[in-house]
Amino acid sequence: MPAFIIATTVITDAPRFFEYVKAISGLAERFGGETYVRGPVTEVLEGEVPEGERVIVTRYPDAAAAKAYLHSDEYQAAKLLRKDAGSVVVRMVVVD
Repeated sequence: MPAFIIATTVITDAPRFFEYVKAISGLAERFGGETYVRGPVTEVLEGEVPEGERVIVTRYPDAAAAKAYLHSDEYQAAKLLRKDAGSVVVRMVVVD
């Protein structure tokens, strides 16, 4: 059953956040990840969304692969690079 990691962020320090992006470049794919959506929120249909919020949706073959990505040493090290570069919330949703 596929699993999706949905990440939302508001970038406050673009150069610093770019270092994080460079560090994780290609990493999701090593765990079977395929990016479906990457970009800014263009329209809010309901509720509130912070100005400038961006969304990334990555599909993995299953929840185990998604978790392996999130718990990998490479991701854990890269995650430190985004500290204070923006507000990032990561949610993982498993769908049938």
